[in-house]
Amino acid sequence: MKSVTMKTNGFSKQLNGDIHAATKRTTEREEIGHCPVSNGVNGRHVGVGANEGAQVDERVSTVQTSLPFLRKLVDVIIQDGLVDAMDRNTKVCEFLPPAELKARFPEFPIGQEPASDAQLVDVCKKIIKYSVKTVNPRFFNQLFGGMDVHALGGAWLTEALNSSQYTYEVAPVFTLLEKEIFNKMLGLIGFQGGDAIFVPGGSMGNVYGMNVARYRKFPEVKEKGLYSLKKPIALFTSDKGHYSITKGAAMLGLGTGNIFKVGTDSMGRMLPKNLEKQVEAARSQGYEPYFVNATAGTTVLGAYDRLDAIADVCERLGLWLHVDGAWGGSVAVSRKYRHLIQGIERADSMTWNPHKMMGAPLQCSVFLTKHKGVLQECHSAHARYLFQQDKNYDVSYDTGDMSLQCGRKIDVLKLWLLHLASEIRKTAGFRLIAEPECTNVCFWYIPPSMRGQTEDSAWFDRLAKIDSSA
Repeated sequence: MKSVTMKTNGFSKQLNGDIHAATKRTTEREEIGHCPVSNGVNGRHVGVGANEGAQVDERVSTVQTSLPFLRKLVDVIIQDGLVDAMDRNTKVCEFLPPAELKARFPEFPIGQEPASDAQLVDVCKKIIKYSVKTVNPRFFNQLFGGMDVHALGGAWLTEALNSSQYTYEVAPVFTLLEKEIFNKMLGLIGFQGGDAIFVPGGSMGNVYGMNVARYRKFPEVKEKGLYSLKKPIALFTSDKGHYSITKGAAMLGLGTGNIFKVGTDSMGRMLPKNLEKQVEAARSQGYEPYFVNATAGTTVLGAYDRLDAIADVCERLGLWLHVDGAWGGSVAVSRKYRHLIQGIERADSMTWNPHKMMGAPLQCSVFLTKHKGVLQECHSAHARYLFQQDKNYDVSYDTGDMSLQCGRKIDVLKLWLLHLASEIRKTAGFRLIAEPECTNVCFWYIPPSMRGQTEDSAWFDRLAKIDSSA
């Protein structure tokens, strides 16, 4: 990881200048008695009278009073939470058991007396001290780590603007940015002309896949429910697939018992022939198969299912192919490793988490499908108070009805700014378990006292105890 030097004084001065200018503009509007506000639906403006003006004045006063706190906190975040945390000599975490950690924070219980700004800054410094420094070069998590500072800047700006991503009128710039990012991502995986939506994590992306696939095959379920189906429906995933498929089946009323697990090879990749056998077995038991979940980068081994071969089976048997690329889907942007998802353009949908391999701040997850309109058809509820059809702009830019959510956090800016802007084999005592396909490296550490011994069941039991306690 590159060393990063940040100067906080200039940042604070810029912050001060921006807020001062915004405050000055608001004050000037108040001096003429009202502030024009567009209702966003038909372009009319409503006058803000004396009472509303007083409320605006109170909010501006609160912001001005809080500016010293924000300046101090920004400096603390940059210095303690980023610059110091990125130093490899800094501990990744000052780990304490729950009871002991709670004792270090007498501020946790919500009391009646307000805290001063100085106390709040001190608490924030303490929170950083006892939190995991995921930007530290010695932080090794299975699925994420590191930080792109440009993307972090996008996350900060998003929080400051505090908007929601459901209609163009409330998030105009971010709506256009989403379209740009989605078109780029869809193009990278051969889904040109499709649809995409930001979702709260890869698990929900997989649930979206299960839901829109069900709607595509059984549209009557949206209105009439599962009781309208003549047969129970079945879905298929590998025995190394993510547990979100199980949770999704429970949440969607499909039933976890209706998931058929497909066998894998020694690398953890789904066996296409076994998939075909499982589909045949499900049909012989009275099920109606409809959905296959393939994986691009399994959680433990980092295995990439062979998508072309799986797509052959799905096309022949009429099944929706979803690819869980939450972990490994980012190879789509790599010339060197893109071959790992060869055949992705034949899938129907995909989950992709830029907050993992691409370094975007959590959370940043996208569900993509090649089928234009299916997200809208499957999830729309046509709430009249939000999605009026007589607005003074193209209402196709109102994307909220494509989502299961109403209020939706803006995740696009950090990704857009991010877009702009084998040694283990040589180390004594480390044994590679499997040749890695992804960045996951699975190994055993064999201590000197156990090397050169007969590797029987007792030996493996001892090794398991040592590695599990490491």
